Amino acid sequence: MHTFEADLPRKQKVILVMDMVESVRLMAANETDVIQRWRQFVHQATDGVLPTHGGRLVKSLGDGIMVEFDDARQAVGAALQLHRSMNSGNAGLPPEQQMLMRAGIHDSHVYVDSIDIYGAGVNLAARVATLAGPGEIVVTAPVRDGLTDGLDAELEDLGECYLKHVEEPVRVYRAGPAGPRPVVTPQREYAATLQPTIAVIPFEARSNEPEHFAIGELIADGVIGQLSRTADLRVISRLSSTAFRGRQASVADIETQLGATYVLSGSYIASGGKLLISAELADARSNQVAWAERLSGDVGDLLQIDSELCHRIAAAAHSAVLNTEVQKALSKPLPTLESCSLLLGGIALMHRSSAREFERGRAVLDALVERHNKVAAIRAWLAKWYVMRIMRGLSDSPARDTRLALEQTERALDIEPDHALTLAVQGHAYCQLSGEFDKAHDCLDRAVAANPNEPMAWLFKSVLSTMWGSSAKSVDEAEHSCALSPLDPLKYYFDLFLAAALLADHDHAKAMFYAKRSLRGNRTHAPTLRMLLTAQVESGLMDDAHVTLKQLFQETPMLTVSNYLAFGSAASSTRQRCAAAMRALGVPE
Repeated sequence: MHTFEADLPRKQKVILVMDMVESVRLMAANETDVIQRWRQFVHQATDGVLPTHGGRLVKSLGDGIMVEFDDARQAVGAALQLHRSMNSGNAGLPPEQQMLMRAGIHDSHVYVDSIDIYGAGVNLAARVATLAGPGEIVVTAPVRDGLTDGLDAELEDLGECYLKHVEEPVRVYRAGPAGPRPVVTPQREYAATLQPTIAVIPFEARSNEPEHFAIGELIADGVIGQLSRTADLRVISRLSSTAFRGRQASVADIETQLGATYVLSGSYIASGGKLLISAELADARSNQVAWAERLSGDVGDLLQIDSELCHRIAAAAHSAVLNTEVQKALSKPLPTLESCSLLLGGIALMHRSSAREFERGRAVLDALVERHNKVAAIRAWLAKWYVMRIMRGLSDSPARDTRLALEQTERALDIEPDHALTLAVQGHAYCQLSGEFDKAHDCLDRAVAANPNEPMAWLFKSVLSTMWGSSAKSVDEAEHSCALSPLDPLKYYFDLFLAAALLADHDHAKAMFYAKRSLRGNRTHAPTLRMLLTAQVESGLMDDAHVTLKQLFQETPMLTVSNYLAFGSAASSTRQRCAAAMRALGVPE
């Protein structure tokens, strides 16, 4: 019997994989037109482009082609010409109807027969193509070694990238110009892409009284101060943004000059100590309004340290940024999203009500980990996703998800040993999932020492105190956490743990208040429902508790006392009290 190797010759080949971007959407919109244009493209490739460059078409799959070459220059030359051919076919068409290709090229030993090529190198070429944006060519290091920079193509080092089902990172380069929506950002630009940047322009007066001109600066100062207290945004300094006061500059001008992703601006009218403000937040990338509102208040409010007007503007703008990025994460292909959209979208989606959106959160974070493998914060958030999956009762294997959560925190700490958020999440996992008090205590103390202003560190210290320490201390820690992040878009999450701390301190009225406020932010969050249910039972509000239990069963229909106690720290007094409340309501053992 012949072996596989004996049947097929093994040759060194350069493999080009090109496929159509968003082919499903294009087919759904006009199937016959797309098919006709695709056939024309393949005809041009096989009769014109490939013979000129020494390429053999191995296969055409209806929205992609695979071609083999003998050297890298032929492959890149053909890919560049194929892109130009496709662009010619797009001439005169609106953007939504244009067909765009992406290309990946790899040099490898493959097995060859008369109709196909086989081997790991073929699969890797296809994976590399996923790193290319529309109109781009991405090549591996062996291909790059066969090219002359500036002569065969302009080459840009994209660094080491992690590919799905490929264990080790792959060094890749962009050959030719970047497309309109690059998938991979060069390594030197990574740090600047993880947060949206917002510029707050001094608001304009709608009256001519000189004494009112300073009000616009006061509004901008107050809003900048509020927004600067969140880790989700990069805020342009007032010294830079104030240069645009009165210039009537376009959003595009501000984006170009300040690098702003979002621009917050507005106008105001002051009369008799009263103030009417019109505020607008624009997405600089699309030049569309993300949020607009009219607000009224007192001029004197702007002189307060915590101005209510500035807080309202900052909170609304922050929420609008978050919602805009989440919609992108829900509606656009993950590889084409900017990293800031992936991060904010992933964080927000893991805190959304529906199980579908929660699962989407992990997909978003997984994509971001592949793109930024050496950024600790991303792995910390992914670890937190696994913790939340267990605590929400959505995990089919709590032991597995506990292991995955801790693996992500360990890998993050290998990258940055004193990363406060990672230490906080790791401490939370030890506390909530494995009941390892000493390890949890050590991680959370290290987190606070690394960054005393990390809200999650104080929040999870409160959880530890609630379960194993002082209930009064847990309330102080939870309140301190809330004060550190007053604009946090995940306010419901902070309210949950404040409610838990108050319940541990036997302040049932306040515990129910904050649990209900938490549910207004996330009405289906099972841990919050369990907290409210416990406070209601211990307060003798059995009818209310039965209503809460009904909601809880809708979220976790297989709930029993034993499977609730099966994950996490069953011995803690908090969990025992919750189990007792569920038994009192007739939850099956």
